[in-house]
This record gives sequence, structure tokens and C-alpha cells, in this order.
Amino acid sequence: MTESVWRNRSFRRFFAGQFVTNAGDSLYTVAVLWLAFDLTGSTGVTGALNAILLLPWLLQILAGPLVDRLPLKGVLVGAQLAQGIVVLCLPLAAATGYLGVEVLFAVAPLLMLASLAMAPMETAVLPRIVDDGRLSNANAALATVTLGLDMVFDALGGAVVATVGTTTLFLADAGTFALAAVLFAGVSLDAPESRDEEPSVRDALGSYRADLREGIDVLRGTVFVELVLTTAVANFTTGVALAVLPAFGASLGGPLLYGLLLGALGVGRLLGSLVGPYVEGVPFGLVLVTHGLGAACWLAAVLSSSPALTVLLFGAAWVPVGASGVVSSTLNQRVFPTDVLGRVSATKGTASGATLPLGSLLGGLAGEAAGVRTTMALAASGFAFTAAYVLLRPRLRRLPPVRDAEPSDFGL
Repeated sequence: MTESVWRNRSFRRFFAGQFVTNAGDSLYTVAVLWLAFDLTGSTGVTGALNAILLLPWLLQILAGPLVDRLPLKGVLVGAQLAQGIVVLCLPLAAATGYLGVEVLFAVAPLLMLASLAMAPMETAVLPRIVDDGRLSNANAALATVTLGLDMVFDALGGAVVATVGTTTLFLADAGTFALAAVLFAGVSLDAPESRDEEPSVRDALGSYRADLREGIDVLRGTVFVELVLTTAVANFTTGVALAVLPAFGASLGGPLLYGLLLGALGVGRLLGSLVGPYVEGVPFGLVLVTHGLGAACWLAAVLSSSPALTVLLFGAAWVPVGASGVVSSTLNQRVFPTDVLGRVSATKGTASGATLPLGSLLGGLAGEAAGVRTTMALAASGFAFTAAYVLLRPRLRRLPPVRDAEPSDFGL
């Protein structure tokens, strides 16, 4: 019998590192976006700034081949140190009286670039530290961090901004990245099955184009193309919502409510991620159809006149997404070869996530043109599209449970 994933020292350190670095991401996202809205009162500005922070979803396809080739530990540690240094520039600017919107727009691209490799990193690392039989449990555990427990820091970030301001929050944020670097440095990674040693940087860059093409070729003609489409639509509307969320939170009560809404999003995904391993035996198409329930909760949240009920319903909207996210991660790791997971994950992530920054940019403009509440209500259509599309496509509706999935079931 395979031992518990929690007995794996490298997994515990990787889990802790992911928790801390996601806390850092949450803190600076809350602080930067609220500060931008506080300085300008414009959803267009917050949408544009958030679009920059979301660019890793668009550009991760460039990082995917390198993730499969470069020493993962060095990339993990280096990314944390770079983010910590960049975040420290913000309290320094505040102390010297230069912290304005221009500084935020200068720092945001640097934060984005420093986090670029982290999206495909998790998919590539897990099979090298966890046995195949424990991948589902490991994905669920990590989802509580990447998709869930950071909700504590979303809410905490709003509370800190409301009480002591953004400068203190930025200082604490830099410390989280330093701690994450220490934790990742203690992770021991097995070599990929297809090679015995890590290649040089020159080898990685030399094979870049071939690796990138392979990631695209693996997906071409498979069911994953349609699945990526549904995710792309949902991500577009999510970007729209994130752009106007600071203004929506302000209309409900200020930065604390903004933090609570982000926290509710995390709570919903956390609850869904905990359910994920228990729905591996449910047909995958049916799991995706439950996104329709999420759309209904989202719309009810926007229409509610009670801030408390709005937060509660908005959190409930993300439960189906959390469950399907865990199931999808396990599916990827079971049907794709280990040595191409990084580039395949990055290709899928870019194709589906490229709409996030676009949605944020256009969502900010829509918030100013149509109003914040109307824009938030329209954003619920993303989850509804996933449910409707799967119901109308027999090929997707009949997909088997992930527990029984074979590569041929998905056209691989």
C-alpha cells in the first residue's frame, strides 16, 4: 500500500512553499489593485493593471518548454527571490513619497515576469515527488493552497489595507517570498523518466522551438481543444469580474469587503478542491455541467441587497470550479507522458488563460460604461457557457470518469 502523501518530506516542503508564495501573490494583488482604485477611482485603471498581473496566463506557453528542461529547483527559488525584491520597491517608493499609479504600472510587469514559470511548474513537479497512486490526493492538497487557503490572505489583505495601509502589507509580502524560497530549496526532485540528468541552459534554449511545437502537437485534434475553449470563455468573464471587483467591494463597504469577496472566491474553490478526489468516479462531463449551478449562485450574489449574502453566494459560485480543477489536474497527469507535462500544461494554460488579461482590460472599460453591478452580473455567463456547451456536445457529455480515463478516450 502506498504511504500517505504527507509522509513525503519533499511534498510537505513543496506544499508549504506553495502556501507561502500564494499568500504573497494574494497580498500584493489585493494591495496593488486597491491602491490603484483608491488613487484614481477608475475601474479602467484597475482593469489595465490587473491585466498586466494576469499576463502569466497568456505567456506561460513560453515558459513551458523551459520548465521541462531547466533545473526546477533553481527556477522555483529564483522566482521567489525576484518577486520579494520587486515588492520591496513599493514600500521604498512610499517612504520617499513617490508611490503613485505610475510606480504601480512599472512594478506590475516585473512581478508578472517573476511569476511566469510558476503556472506550469506545479504540474511538472508533482509527478517527480509523488507516486502515481497519490497524485489525486496531492493535487487536492495543493489546490487548497493554489485555489483555496490563499483566501485567508485575500481577506487579510483587505483588512490590513483598511487598518494599517498598503506599506505595511508590502513589507510583510516581501517576507513571504523569502520564506517560500527557503522552503523550495529543500525539495528533492527525481529526474524525469525520459532522461537521467538535467540538461544545461544552452540545451534547453536550443531545443525550445521543438519542445514548444511538441506541446501544441500533442493537443491538436483531441477533446482537450474543446475543453480549453470552455475554460477560455470562463476565464474571460473571470477577468471581467476581477477588474471591477475593487469597485464592487467599495460599493458594498470598502477594502474589507473587497478582501472578503476575494476570500469568498478562495473559500469556494477550497471547498470544491476538497470534494475533487471524491468525484473521480463521476463522469467528467457531468462534473463540468455543475458549473451551471455556479453561474446561478454568482448572479444571485450580484442581485442580493445584503453584503453578507453577496459574499456567501459569490463563494458558493466557485465550488464547482474548484472540484473540476482538481479532477482536471489529475486527468492531465494520468493521460500525458511525464516528460511533456510542463509544455502541455503551459500550452493549455496559455490557450485558455490568454483571455484572463483581455477580460480584465475590457471589464474595466465595461465597468465605466455599463456600471459595476451590471458588469459583475454579465460575468456570470462564463460558468453558464461551460455547462451549456458540454450539454450540447455528446462527445464531451459522455466523457468517462477520470478514475477510468484512458488516453484514447480524449483522442490522444
